[in-house]
Amino acid sequence: MRAIGQDVLGGVEVLKEIELERPEPGPTEVLVRVHAAGVNPTDWKHRALGIYLTPPFVLGWDVSGVVEATGVGVTLYKPGDPVFGMLTYPQGAGAYAEYVTASSRHFVRKPDNIDHVQAAALPLAGLTAWQALVDTADLRAGQRVLIHAAAGGVGHLAVQIAKARGAYVIGTASAPKHALLRGLGADELVDYRTADFAETVRDVDVVLDTIGGEYGPRSVRTLRPGGVIVSLTPRDSRVAGTPGVRSEIMLVEPDHAGMKEIAALAASGRLRAELDTVLPLEQAGRAHERGETGRTTGKIVLTVVP
Repeated sequence: MRAIGQDVLGGVEVLKEIELERPEPGPTEVLVRVHAAGVNPTDWKHRALGIYLTPPFVLGWDVSGVVEATGVGVTLYKPGDPVFGMLTYPQGAGAYAEYVTASSRHFVRKPDNIDHVQAAALPLAGLTAWQALVDTADLRAGQRVLIHAAAGGVGHLAVQIAKARGAYVIGTASAPKHALLRGLGADELVDYRTADFAETVRDVDVVLDTIGGEYGPRSVRTLRPGGVIVSLTPRDSRVAGTPGVRSEIMLVEPDHAGMKEIAALAASGRLRAELDTVLPLEQAGRAHERGETGRTTGKIVLTVVP
């Protein structure tokens, strides 16, 4: 099968089109023919730094495709079923390929009202947002949530999930992205280029920090007593030591229940991915270059089956 792999760490030039043996599904696994694969910041970070992976490897965790075969014990799906989901993070990377295998419960059925490109944009970023806001912070109706980089891959999905939960949503983003975010449901927006959110935002129940660095300590100033800050990057010690504030660091996990929630929101029209760039698999390097500009809005997706 065709795949995009790398033998060494480095820039986009290390990504090469390669041929691999098609995998076979083991017990409780499904073989999925990949139609589209999502691209996330963790992809280019692993490409350059390795982090949890050692070359050679094939990157990618977001998959949307069609079940080709099932292993012993699988009851949820049959060949021909359209599914989408997230491969085991971080060791289960491999979505930049024509076929993948994974536990059947890492996938859910793709809603009929979204195509494979849209579906491939949702799993990793959508689960990150869901697990941060719902599972970790227990965001409830009427609460106030501050979402940093609200127009980013995780951020713009978090805005929609928070609104679906009945929260009041405040986001940080550059001014040109405010119209999009208002369309997704954001109630209040701060242009980080011209205003300091730490001086203008108050009485927040939950902060989703997707950026790190100084954003964590500054965000603490926006929280009401007993508030929660969930960080997707290593937290500053000044955050962890703040009295009256709960601070958590979160790493996304495969999650069948969470994926069912994501699928239900997508099926109802309350969750959609904004697509920044869609490219064919062989242009994975260009996709990484686009992502590394730090100026994307929403998600990048690779198409595997035309």
